[in-house]
Amino acid sequence: MSEPCLVSVIIPVWREAATIQASLQALTPLRVAGVEVLVVDAGSDDGTVRLAEPLCDRVIVSGRGRAVQMNAGAGEARGDILLFLHADTRLPFAALEHLRDFAVSNRQWGRFDVRLSGHRLIYRVIAWFMNRRSRLTGIATGDQAMFVRRSVFEALQGFRPIALMEDVELSSRLRTASPPYCIDDPVVTDSRRWEQQGAWRTIWLMWRLRWRYWRGESPESLAKVYRADVRRPTSQS
Repeated sequence: MSEPCLVSVIIPVWREAATIQASLQALTPLRVAGVEVLVVDAGSDDGTVRLAEPLCDRVIVSGRGRAVQMNAGAGEARGDILLFLHADTRLPFAALEHLRDFAVSNRQWGRFDVRLSGHRLIYRVIAWFMNRRSRLTGIATGDQAMFVRRSVFEALQGFRPIALMEDVELSSRLRTASPPYCIDDPVVTDSRRWEQQGAWRTIWLMWRLRWRYWRGESPESLAKVYRADVRRPTSQS
């Protein structure tokens, strides 16, 4: 393995040809500053790998599933801090400065606040509740660009290879190491999912899945519910 760096950004992707170039170009200033950017592809057949290769440090091919992909990326990363980023999420301009502050703190992991890209008031309200819930519970989701010290991630054996809720499950274990380091300079997540499925319907789906997860339903059965719902025809809300 080559010389370590402070931060490795790990991006799990599948069929992201339409957006991967813009996503990686947004990370160019971080790469110039020494941040490692790894793309972990799950066998895309739409040219994602070809488009990503010139714009990142390395493309890794792994099995499919965010947990599997993120673990694969972490296993190849050089950074002391591992940051897991969705392909449709943009880090704030000062992200590296915030992560340097985290590095000298006594916290072991953390996340950013989130903002949705849409301009409707409902998206501001959704983001406020997401951030407030996260601060109250100490639980983060993948949309919030979770980050963790490599040593802690490895000690906890990374993400559990489950079909859904891998971010919530890992957050629950990370809380035993420390409360999260919360950065209020938000990442911006694409609101297209909310726009396509309808804001209120998506809120209801997310809370319903989370409630069923806390009641002990398996991530595999929840993933089937999620896939069935997002494939259903929608009307905008």
